[in-house]
Amino acid sequence: MPEIRHAVFTRNDGYSRKPYDSLNTSFGVGDDPENVRRNRLVIQDGFNADTLVFARQVHGADILVVTRKDEFRLLTESGPPPVGDALVTNVRNHFLVVQVADCQPVFLYDTARQVAANIHSGWRGSVSNIIGRTIRTMQKEFGTAAGDIVASVGPSLGPCCAEFINYRREIPQNLWQYKNSDHHFDFWAISRDQLAAAGVPQQNIYLSDMCTRCNTDLFFSYRGEKITGRFAAVIGLQ
Repeated sequence: MPEIRHAVFTRNDGYSRKPYDSLNTSFGVGDDPENVRRNRLVIQDGFNADTLVFARQVHGADILVVTRKDEFRLLTESGPPPVGDALVTNVRNHFLVVQVADCQPVFLYDTARQVAANIHSGWRGSVSNIIGRTIRTMQKEFGTAAGDIVASVGPSLGPCCAEFINYRREIPQNLWQYKNSDHHFDFWAISRDQLAAAGVPQQNIYLSDMCTRCNTDLFFSYRGEKITGRFAAVIGLQ
């Protein structure tokens, strides 16, 4: 799809020191802010991007829509980025970034209307079906047809490591079907099924099948490390 660029960055080749080593993109985990700024420039330069669009992620279900070239600048010039856990745009050279360390980065691309979305979906995002909410936003704001969407779930906590001992009070019963006998949940399957339920064709859904906790040499993992950084997943229109 030559009209878009997208990437999942590893934790490597940045400036942050342990325990944030080394390409940490988050200002909110205790890292030296100057190192975070330098790390974000690494990503921006790697994309040759005019603008990287960040949100203040809070494990909620708010969706930010950027429809004009100066809109994000106007939103952020008076303070921190607005709160949101999903970003949607049809503006070219505005590359949407989510920051993760076990949560799922979910890319969406409407191939007909040329609309890109990036979703930060942890277990709370799965419970609130932020994927479905984002697709409905794309439909409302841009006229997206779900059948035109291609979706990809990036590296995140796999069913091998997603143990939820207190699942009875954290996760609604309709999602218990994704649990095995050891209280491990398959959130990749949840996302796949939420995409399909929203109308995305099964053949358009891609899973990386890479567990962040099992690959801490490549990715940050909160479950595996507790105090750690956040790696970046980026998508946008060229």
